[in-house]
Amino acid sequence: MTGSQIVRVGLVQMNCVGDPDQNLQKAEAKIREAARQGAEVVCLQELFRTLYFCQREDVEFFDLAEPIPGPTSEALSALSKELNVVIIASLFEKRAPGLYHNTAAVLDPLHGRIGRYRKMHIPDDPFYYEKFYFTPGDLGFQSHATSRGNLGVLICWDQWFPEAARLTALAGADILFYPTAIGWIEGEADDELKAAQGQAWETIQRAHAVANGVFVAAVNRVGREGKLEFWGQSFVCDPFGRVIAKASAEKEEILVVPCDLSLIEQTRRNWPFLRDRRVDSYGGLGVRFLDR
Repeated sequence: MTGSQIVRVGLVQMNCVGDPDQNLQKAEAKIREAARQGAEVVCLQELFRTLYFCQREDVEFFDLAEPIPGPTSEALSALSKELNVVIIASLFEKRAPGLYHNTAAVLDPLHGRIGRYRKMHIPDDPFYYEKFYFTPGDLGFQSHATSRGNLGVLICWDQWFPEAARLTALAGADILFYPTAIGWIEGEADDELKAAQGQAWETIQRAHAVANGVFVAAVNRVGREGKLEFWGQSFVCDPFGRVIAKASAEKEEILVVPCDLSLIEQTRRNWPFLRDRRVDSYGGLGVRFLDR
């Protein structure tokens, strides 16, 4: 990383169509625009290259998967080098015949593909039938040492688990990225409940920022796909949990947000949660539930 403590984070919030190539072309154009606006790290939303196919179980959708490295990661790696930006891209990874992951590739302009993160927490809810498609990740929680800083990547459902954020921060990440596909199910809730769901989603991630003294950047899809209305509202918050930039709920947007990493040191000096953790007393976290 350079001497500057400022890292300009770019989030690409977009809607998707049925043609994966069109989605890739749109994503590339928006990455270029983010770079023109000064972004040094650009994160795309979860499974940006396709419609959110997990709304139903269909073996034909496995044909959408590709290896890493593969066509999309190689195209974005070349773009990373051209624009001199780090790119974080969530892809449907084909690891082997019959073995698939929801995977984020971290692409560095100096070093190429420097890491990948495989989604650890896999949901199975109405219109989010991800367990049918994705094997849980086996790479653990990591910090990726890029030319733009130490970056942690988690994916969507991971964002509800404080253990995932903690372990990624303990690995050294200064910024936690959450590529996401979250929305409301058609007819599921009234406006009050929808607002409460959106607030809970934002609050849990802001809490990760506070508890770990890191920046958090969440980038969501937007627009209607099938029965789901993705609620956008991509945002970046600082180590105090303050939202410093937020996108709308209705339209495609590019956020470019300067993150002053010196705030991490300042925050942790005043709120020394990492110092005061009772690591000798957390053995209960290794079990599913403490039966009485």
